[in-house]
Amino acid sequence: MIKITIVTVCRNSAATIRDTLESIASQSHKNFEHIIIDGGSTDGTLAVIHEWKKHRVHLVSEPDNGIYDAMNKGIRLATGDVIGILNSDDVYYDSHILENVSAVMSNPAIDACYADLIYVDKDNIKNIIRYWKSCAFKKGLFSKGWMPPHPTFFARRRVYENYGLFDLNYALAADVELLARFLERFQIQAVYIPRIFIRMRLGGISNNSVVNIIRQNFWIYKAFKKNNVPLSPVSFLIVKISSRIKQFCARPTI
Repeated sequence: MIKITIVTVCRNSAATIRDTLESIASQSHKNFEHIIIDGGSTDGTLAVIHEWKKHRVHLVSEPDNGIYDAMNKGIRLATGDVIGILNSDDVYYDSHILENVSAVMSNPAIDACYADLIYVDKDNIKNIIRYWKSCAFKKGLFSKGWMPPHPTFFARRRVYENYGLFDLNYALAADVELLARFLERFQIQAVYIPRIFIRMRLGGISNNSVVNIIRQNFWIYKAFKKNNVPLSPVSFLIVKISSRIKQFCARPTI
């Protein structure tokens, strides 16, 4: 049976991390380890984690250099065959997500898998705000403004060992850089699973202001240049904007 490592990074997440813990505990696939990298919380987050009894948690609490540095710490500690990241304000859509991942990754030729994501209201995770429906990857899609939803992405540990971790030089777009590196540059074998994996609360740092949106797109340009991904700024922005509009209009049928 595939062993899956789930990495959760957090800092002052007392209001939401219990939902994340419950989500993992509810999974029908039980061969997993859960690594939590805490950036030095002061709000009661650590008390919630220490009181947790439903599954064993490997906790590291210390200062870090931001969310991607914390994710790298968790990946380095992972012993699972496959690694996924579940943030401390996100939850799995249902109890069969890890089971789905295990089924797909039982094929040794598959390096990674990803799925769909819904953005939800931070105070009511049943209230869907945006629906990020993905698709099967084809080389060149990143140039058109596409990328898979990173929170749904599961990759074999060997992929990180062979092709590297998050590059901290890419600030607000380290996840885009990593996915472009894996899929476009090194062309790992990734499978799209056409179902929702994640409920993600709105309010991430990369899209919480116009300034950060501009900064993120600057770093995306740099990330694409590093990985030899051709980029037409005009077509990139058109596709990206149109896809965001579709996300607000679309609703899942399941």
